[in-house]
Amino acid sequence: MTRTNAMPAVFPPLTAATLGLMFIGGFFGTVAFDFWGQVVSPGLGFANLSPHGLAKSLLGALGLPNNDFAGYFMHFYLVGLIGYPVGWFFIFAPIWVRVTGAPGGWPLASAVYGFGLWIFAIGGITAIAGLPFFLGFTGITWVALVGHVLYGIVMVAAMQVMTRR
Repeated sequence: MTRTNAMPAVFPPLTAATLGLMFIGGFFGTVAFDFWGQVVSPGLGFANLSPHGLAKSLLGALGLPNNDFAGYFMHFYLVGLIGYPVGWFFIFAPIWVRVTGAPGGWPLASAVYGFGLWIFAIGGITAIAGLPFFLGFTGITWVALVGHVLYGIVMVAAMQVMTRR
């Protein structure tokens, strides 16, 4: 089985190895995101991050079923395990390498990717879901910023560990 680099310079082949790498990296990123937002942050006295609520709001705004199961399914599976890893592999990482010429610069690239995810989710998806822009810049906004950056770093770090030769 061929391995796929976690920092592709061009679109990686869509193989079982690539899909596995994205799924496992997304799993670890999602676990880190949720651990930060639902355990560490509230334990430190900051906001409790519950992204399934945003997912439920979006689903409801689109006229789709928006119960708790649908919100958790969308957050964990569709976004955490599939959507964000696909965005890394097929959109962000190839552009980053093309622009910077630095396929080895994954720590910075993954943090920038996480920041972009925050802009996308908290700045964009909230508006589509009918929620206040950037959630009104309340405490949850900043907890989400840390969570998204952490997600990007952990996801790519897991992928880097799995692709070491």
